[in-house]
Amino acid sequence: MAKVALITGISGQDGLILAERLIRNGYVVHGTSRHCSTSLVQKVRNFLIQQHSTEEIDQQLRLIESSLLNAEAAKKLIDEVAPDEIYHLAGQSRVGRSFEIPVETFEANTQSTLNLLEAVRKSTSDHKPRFLLAGSAEIFGGSDEALLSETSRYAPRSPYAASKLSAQMLVETYRESYKLFACTAILFNHESLLRTPEFVTGKIAQGVARIALGLDQKLVLGNLNIGRDWGDASDTVEAMRLILSASHPEDFVVATGTWRSLTDFLDAAFRVVGLNWHDYVETSSEFLRPVDTPRLVGDASKLRSKLGWKPRSEFTEMVEQMVRHYLQVERGTASIE
Repeated sequence: MAKVALITGISGQDGLILAERLIRNGYVVHGTSRHCSTSLVQKVRNFLIQQHSTEEIDQQLRLIESSLLNAEAAKKLIDEVAPDEIYHLAGQSRVGRSFEIPVETFEANTQSTLNLLEAVRKSTSDHKPRFLLAGSAEIFGGSDEALLSETSRYAPRSPYAASKLSAQMLVETYRESYKLFACTAILFNHESLLRTPEFVTGKIAQGVARIALGLDQKLVLGNLNIGRDWGDASDTVEAMRLILSASHPEDFVVATGTWRSLTDFLDAAFRVVGLNWHDYVETSSEFLRPVDTPRLVGDASKLRSKLGWKPRSEFTEMVEQMVRHYLQVERGTASIE
């Protein structure tokens, strides 16, 4: 019998890539979204159809409209789907936005996690599903450690970071107190051609494409004096699968271990179209956060040594894929937007 996986937030970058990977491995995938609109369903299918037949998608994919903020709805979801694995990717994922909507951010990121964990704990199934939370490196925000690992000091600097830390603590509590197979993948920044312009990397990729096509003259950003440990979302999703397939539940940092500045990202992106970013990028206080995190670099040595994971994608190749995708989007020739 095929394994059953539940992916919350299936229409996001990681959800789409994970769904494709699981379907390829024979899983039946149930994916949730707050609103299963026609456009959302089409977005998911358009992405999957590039790798799978319509018949495979019809047989192995189920899309479910569900609010994880309702405890009873979460329990009904777990009872009806009866998953073997749960990948909790849904939530409010924009750090800057969290300063504007802190309450909603905690509801989306923390309350939803609690509701799902409780649903798993109360499940009457013969076997409890394995549970993975997509955590965030933002929990280390104010730490002064050069490399951040599972034992590093937590120092959240935004409502988003605090909400992800509290969700991670809930996972640890349910693992220790109720003996659930529950773990957190502490994810450092990771990108793909699916990254939307609401995030700075997607904004850059789109902006470069529009400038190259003569649609815009400038790209306006906020703080350029920041950097991240940017990985490829495909590598990150593979790490999630390894973590949930391990012999016992643990939390793992998922990172490349290499820091790159935002100007490194700009340089790589503009080089794709043969331009110099200094000629096109401007800054504005409009896009500054109340508090920013200048440097986050992860130490994934535990993940490498225990589960054999390592990143396979190159930074410049990843950035090029993003820019070339947005060139297609702006020309109107992209298969998925």
